[in-house]
Amino acid sequence: MRAVVGGARRPCTLVVCRGCCCGDGRRNPGFDHDGQLRALRAAAADSGGRFAVRTSDCLGPCGQANVVVVRPSGTGRAAGGRPVWVGFATDEDSTGELVRWAAAGGPGIAEPPAALELQFVPAPRPASARSGR
Repeated sequence: MRAVVGGARRPCTLVVCRGCCCGDGRRNPGFDHDGQLRALRAAAADSGGRFAVRTSDCLGPCGQANVVVVRPSGTGRAAGGRPVWVGFATDEDSTGELVRWAAAGGPGIAEPPAALELQFVPAPRPASARSGR
């Protein structure tokens, strides 16, 4: 097995769903979805490389939109951190908590904010596991 070069330097990453339901004003009216993404990206740019933000098409648990996956940094992964799925991220408080946790190191490095833990959702099972293969 080959080691990932530079894996320890990989920052904590917020993967923001922007697929069919997440980021859709019809699904969560009154929330500024574009503003949330701008705020996350601005915070990442200001973090000095402590965390990054990516977007993805549908991540799966559409009933819990907006979904953000908090991926551990390389160091966090080496310390036992695993990706954490956060659902219902549709307010400024949860956006701020995501930023604070990622800036503090994220999974494996820093404890998540208690209120954000209430929004943790299970990762969807792969299609092959759902079909019984």
